[in-house]
Amino acid sequence: MTATLRALRAGLVLTVLAAVVPFAAAGLLADHLRAGYPGYTPAQIGSAVATYQVVLSVVGGLGALLWLATILAVRAGRRWARATATVGLVLGVSVALTGLLIRDTSGDTGLPPALGWAGLVPCLAGVLAVAWLWTRPRPA
Repeated sequence: MTATLRALRAGLVLTVLAAVVPFAAAGLLADHLRAGYPGYTPAQIGSAVATYQVVLSVVGGLGALLWLATILAVRAGRRWARATATVGLVLGVSVALTGLLIRDTSGDTGLPPALGWAGLVPCLAGVLAVAWLWTRPRPA
């Protein structure tokens, strides 16, 4: 297996893990929301946590599909694999930085920093994969 495929597979695994983190860290997310919105009832906090979990799961699922498509394209030697990987990296970094940095109406970040950073971790594998794809000879 080439280094590029290893990086792509690592990115897929890290994306799936990042999509699971909001469920494992529901208490952290609830505490963050409670601190930003002290007037919220427990039901409102629970609803906000569930909403974040759904949104982050959908984003993770879409990311996983893009990783899979890129893996298949690279394995098949498709000429468009480089472009797909590059666009995927730009989208992934954009979404991850949004989750890490965006401020909500409380003035605090929407996600706790730990969850924001967890969303950025798969992008490291994407940087490696894209770099390797662009430095290798293009398939004929």
